[in-house]
Amino acid sequence: QVQLVESGGGLVQAGGSLRLSCAASGSAFNVMAWYRQAPGKQREWVATLSSGGSTIYADSAKGRFTISRDNARNTVYLLVNSLKPEDTAVYYCRMSNTRNYWGQGIQVTVSS
Repeated sequence: QVQLVESGGGLVQAGGSLRLSCAASGSAFNVMAWYRQAPGKQREWVATLSSGGSTIYADSAKGRFTISRDNARNTVYLLVNSLKPEDTAVYYCRMSNTRNYWGQGIQVTVSS
């Protein structure tokens, strides 16, 4: 059974950095992605990391967000630099193989 557990969120001041983690169990890495959902908005895609290691980012994430993985820990990360109040959202990781699996989400709050 696939399980994804996010961690690393919290309250941070604008301009700071945060590294979110997504620990996966029950399956080897496939395509991994991060999404976020701000209050009152739809969930939006942030970044994708393929099983081969290639990355792609949403335009809003380019330059400040970095998705990476540690195969030994079966963990995917999302590093966010220069945080802005508009980055406040619940962040979710997703694994895709024969279907999509979602983590429970982690809150990130950026204060101005």
